[in-house]
Amino acid sequence: MKSALKSVIILGSGALKIGEAGEFDYSGSQALKALKEEGIRSILVNPNIATIQTSEGRADRVYFVPVTREFVRRIIEKERPDGIFLSFGGQSALNCGMDLYRHGDLEKNKVTILGTPMEAILATEDRKIFQKHLASLHLLSAKGGIVKTVHEGMICAKALGYPVMMRTGFALGGAGSAILRSEGELKIRLEETLSVSSQVILEECLYGWKEIEYEIVRDFKGTSMTVCNMENVDPVGIHTGESIVVAPSQTLSNDEYFRLREYSLRVIESLKIVGECNIQYALHPKSGDVRIIEVNARLSRSSALASKATGYPLAYVAAKLSLGKTLLELKNTVTQKTSAFFEPSLDYIVVKIPRWDLDKYEKVLGEIGSEMKSVGEVMAIGRSFEEAIQKAARMLNDGYEGVIDPRFTLSKKRALAQLKTADTMRLFTIAKSLMARVSVDEIAAKTEIDRFFIHAINRIVGVAKKLKQKKTLEVDLIRNAKRFGFSDSQIARFTSKKEHAVRKFRLDHAITPYVKRIDTVANEFLGKTNYFYCTYNASVSDHVASNNKKKIAVIGCGPYAVGTSVEFDWCAVNTVEQAKKRGYETIMINSNPETVSTDYDTSDYLYFEELTFERIADIYDIEQCPFIVSVGGQIPNNLSFSMENHDIPIVGTASKNIFRAESRKDFSKLLDECDIAQPAWSEAKTVSQALRIAQSIGYSVLVRPSFVLSGKGMIVLSSESEFLAYLDTIKDSLGSQKLVVSKFIEGAIECDVDAVACHGKIVRYALSEHVEPAGIHSGDSTLVYPSYSLSEEIKTKILSATKKILSKLEVQGPCNIQFLVHDDISYVIECNLRASRSVPFVSKVLHDNYITAATDIFLGMPVSFHEHKISHVGIKIPQFSFLKLKGADPVLRVEMRSTGEAASFGQTLREAYLSAILSTGITYPEKKSVFVSIGGFDAKIRSLKQCRALVSLGFTLYATSGTSLFLATHGIPSEKVEKIFEGGKQTFANLVLNKMLDFAIVIPEKSHAVDKKQYAMGISDGYTMRRMAVDAKIPIFTSLSTSNMFIDALHIAPDVLPIRAWDEYSIVNTVS
Repeated sequence: MKSALKSVIILGSGALKIGEAGEFDYSGSQALKALKEEGIRSILVNPNIATIQTSEGRADRVYFVPVTREFVRRIIEKERPDGIFLSFGGQSALNCGMDLYRHGDLEKNKVTILGTPMEAILATEDRKIFQKHLASLHLLSAKGGIVKTVHEGMICAKALGYPVMMRTGFALGGAGSAILRSEGELKIRLEETLSVSSQVILEECLYGWKEIEYEIVRDFKGTSMTVCNMENVDPVGIHTGESIVVAPSQTLSNDEYFRLREYSLRVIESLKIVGECNIQYALHPKSGDVRIIEVNARLSRSSALASKATGYPLAYVAAKLSLGKTLLELKNTVTQKTSAFFEPSLDYIVVKIPRWDLDKYEKVLGEIGSEMKSVGEVMAIGRSFEEAIQKAARMLNDGYEGVIDPRFTLSKKRALAQLKTADTMRLFTIAKSLMARVSVDEIAAKTEIDRFFIHAINRIVGVAKKLKQKKTLEVDLIRNAKRFGFSDSQIARFTSKKEHAVRKFRLDHAITPYVKRIDTVANEFLGKTNYFYCTYNASVSDHVASNNKKKIAVIGCGPYAVGTSVEFDWCAVNTVEQAKKRGYETIMINSNPETVSTDYDTSDYLYFEELTFERIADIYDIEQCPFIVSVGGQIPNNLSFSMENHDIPIVGTASKNIFRAESRKDFSKLLDECDIAQPAWSEAKTVSQALRIAQSIGYSVLVRPSFVLSGKGMIVLSSESEFLAYLDTIKDSLGSQKLVVSKFIEGAIECDVDAVACHGKIVRYALSEHVEPAGIHSGDSTLVYPSYSLSEEIKTKILSATKKILSKLEVQGPCNIQFLVHDDISYVIECNLRASRSVPFVSKVLHDNYITAATDIFLGMPVSFHEHKISHVGIKIPQFSFLKLKGADPVLRVEMRSTGEAASFGQTLREAYLSAILSTGITYPEKKSVFVSIGGFDAKIRSLKQCRALVSLGFTLYATSGTSLFLATHGIPSEKVEKIFEGGKQTFANLVLNKMLDFAIVIPEKSHAVDKKQYAMGISDGYTMRRMAVDAKIPIFTSLSTSNMFIDALHIAPDVLPIRAWDEYSIVNTVS
């Protein structure tokens, strides 16, 4: 059908954001694999530099540029592809493809849309067309209509009856959706949404109905089948990305299952879908009435989950079908015997739980609803719902040892109150409610969750109560607890024993997990792949380990969260691939269904399992091989101590040295021994001691609880009054923990060193510079390589300090060190003896894979020193999801808040920055108007250059009264605007509502100040303006360093910005 294809362009999803995460790295990577097998040249557009799909050898050509019509059109004109894939990059890719189609760019350049035709895509994306199409099939969607004004909305809602569901079209992750229960709520929300969207959809509210999903594939000949069906534990009204999901469905009758299956096949046939499709249903739990919620004519988050749940390579098959293959001619790559036209059978159950990180954002409530807030997810596999849900709860890495934990209890009264609200803790609240003797019926009535699931959780609670009553380790009791998904540590807590005692008892009595294979056919045929999970609900293992070959195991990153994202999957996958090349059998252990590392064919053996000491020890007992812990982020790194204590071998840097780097006292002592500068610091046991330390060190100070990792709970304080206010806010949560008080060096430049060492000697080294000053988390900073402002003398000092540290710690593999530079002195602030989030970035900027070098070191291979000189610039920019997190303040501080990253290259800093910033969703200014509000005299002085530059570029400046007066005294014209709460005719709110602004620069008086009144009231003019800008999708800069870089880049127009492929940026020379 498509045999004439010579080249295909594929659109990626760009930076990870809430609603569009790592699942599209998986789907895009599979699509590239399919193209390669067919001998078709691939051109990939994706600015997410941390992805596997943008790695060398995946696509024939990679462009790190924005996935927007303007950039993709120019790439099409340059590369002249025959076809385009729109279905593998999420909503971002689909929206870009629709834009290209509507402007005639595809037709003009003779580019064929491969797979599902555009008519079908438009029919599923446009609500009006979609409803009409379903009606022609005698199928129902939710009743409702499209409204364009507040008045129309009020009339529509009155006809529907409250509550109503509000949605926006072409949206990502339920953006803009809400359940509204009154005229007042609706009016406010309509005014907000219609200020940034031309129309909204109002529909009958189906809250409380069951939500069911089907994944379907169809070829161009019309052959189709369902691959997987899934059931949301939470009812309709909770976004599927926020819901616990089970596969296969557990509460449908046979009639309901086949009725929905038949509807799915009817819809996909009528739309002429080619490839993969996801259909979401609302099913009334009593009447059996059905509404089709939506159809996604592309790979989705659910597609990735379905693929990992069944072992069926959905994205790969979808790509092949889009190229003209048929289901009958494609082989099932898992069995190698059956065709791809074979509906998977599951003899196990899969549970997905979302991963939230809302505690990193002040003023963001923990409630969940129709708009997505989660940043990641985990998937657990078991032979019962109880086993799988317990495993999934632990996989979240959020402190819980299962759905029930004796450390956390609730009174019955408190439990009943908490059950009224759907929030991120709902699963645990249900378990605690059952423990407090709230009935299953009461919980079902309050949550609208099917009693099947509540009864299952109640059975877990029953086992917990028996453990608590017995207080002894008995064979039958422990074996039963393991079948219900209890971990050793969970059993230990309920029986008041030590974890190692429970483990020893288990092993002494041969209570060990069985290894089962996922083969898509419920063991009907002999599977060829080694895709495993562990269970206690079996009597025989499907896998007997062989010790005939060299083996190595890699521990993956676990769920994506703020601070742990796709960059660690990139590191893990590259480690596995290099080990394979060196002749090793590879084992991957991970719990994240969004990852490429959990593809069935990435490693020789895949354990889709918990990243806990217990499960790692179980796998070691089976496989008897060493582990790599330094490429998957902090989770595996933390496991290294327990592993070495129990004689489980790890390769790479020794755990004792990992501990030295992570122990503040030990690392500080090491720096002193090496004569390396560090900011003054001390630990305080009491409030008075903390205040004395701060006074001795001198303000400003950086303060954090001693137990905190990755910037969590850290704050910069500029005076004693701020310190006292901060202490007042944390006094209830601090407990007996110490406070670490460090000197904060104002105005310092922050730098990152990524290095690889062999026996403590550097073999790879890259020094990158942050655009933002110290005080903003490195993950939220703009990173530039090579360093653009540091002197050669400082660079030499940093290299010298790095060599000393790596030698002292006997580093064996990757390492990241963070430096501050101030007044020609370099200070070390942190050292991580593992791969960092910037490793993919420096590896790709330099065309030198640091993880390949590190893996060779792990395996004992010789690695020589390489240093590269380049003539281009690489810039990595954080992606924020503040729009999805209602109430979050976009001011950047020492605690990380970004959810992803984008990167671009250029011959100059301006080129690279403009391309990178446009990749994060910011649009190039067209209105030529900017709002400016600068707090503090020093910041006002530093803003003058930027404001003059804006005026010279033809911008109109709108400024708050104080800023406007200051600008006027320096000869810079601006229009005075009143603040939100100052009254007056021309306010910031007017500018926003009238869509007059391109972007806003809102600099707080003190970026890190703590004000008691502000904490109590939770509101200020500055916060309100920043939040209003976010809600109106107006780009906002809260750091002058960032706004300066952006304004400087505006000297280049996007249409003249050079567009070069990755391979067009070359290395000038290499020093070995």
